[in-house]
Amino acid sequence: MTGVVFLIEQTALALYILIGAAILITLYQLSRSQGAYRATYFELERDFARYHRANAVTVLILLIEMALVIFGVQRVVAPTIRATSSTAQTFEQVISDGTFITPTPFALAAAPIDASGVQLEEDEVQQVLATPTLTPTPVGTILPNAPPPVGCDTPNAQFQIPANGMVVFEPINVVGTAFTDNFAFYRFEIKGPSTFENFAPREDHNIPVAETAELGQFVPSFYEPGEYQFRLAVFDSTNTLRASCTVTIYISDPIPTPTPLGQELGPGVAPVATAAPSGG
Repeated sequence: MTGVVFLIEQTALALYILIGAAILITLYQLSRSQGAYRATYFELERDFARYHRANAVTVLILLIEMALVIFGVQRVVAPTIRATSSTAQTFEQVISDGTFITPTPFALAAAPIDASGVQLEEDEVQQVLATPTLTPTPVGTILPNAPPPVGCDTPNAQFQIPANGMVVFEPINVVGTAFTDNFAFYRFEIKGPSTFENFAPREDHNIPVAETAELGQFVPSFYEPGEYQFRLAVFDSTNTLRASCTVTIYISDPIPTPTPLGQELGPGVAPVATAAPSGG
């Protein structure tokens, strides 16, 4: 059912065009039947015209209801399912490096240390050396030989996560920048096996992100595994595409969780319960 909802969302524009063409044809047939009804004076012909007119009105009502259903799926049902799934599967990602602690081997016995030959001046004792902080790295596995990113050379549209060639199998927080002059909105678009090799738009975001921060969330469970193009598109107030960044991602099945193996019993052997000793 979820796949049907997202398929309707992705093909909504084509469905609107087909419904519009059908409405025009139905209106033409309604006009013809109405003219035939007014032009004839024979009761049998008037009945035929009245019948065709009623059919045209019924079809017109059904087409309008179908358009309303598609609009509801696109604007209400699909965002609700996406938000529910995102809330249920959200997990926390740490982008910046934390505290690195080098493991120290446990000393079995204290070894005597001769410190007579070590001389420390007072300034050396009080000097504090700073440990350099490692630079943040993208989260996830990066496959080599992925196609190069497209249009990511401007700060107006850039991805930090997902990185180009990244393997995605769980929901991820998309991180990057998205802004432009006269900013209107930005959106994520994806192209691959589940979208018939066409870019399918996702929800729009109307708040610009000028500094590297979270742009939204991507849930790969709605798409079948394979190679996809993931695009960030930034539009201005005239709905003109001002900047875009396209990277290659690889959607895979979730990694199975290892199941602990219990103690295997032989055939016909039942587990023995041990009774606790009673107090005397």
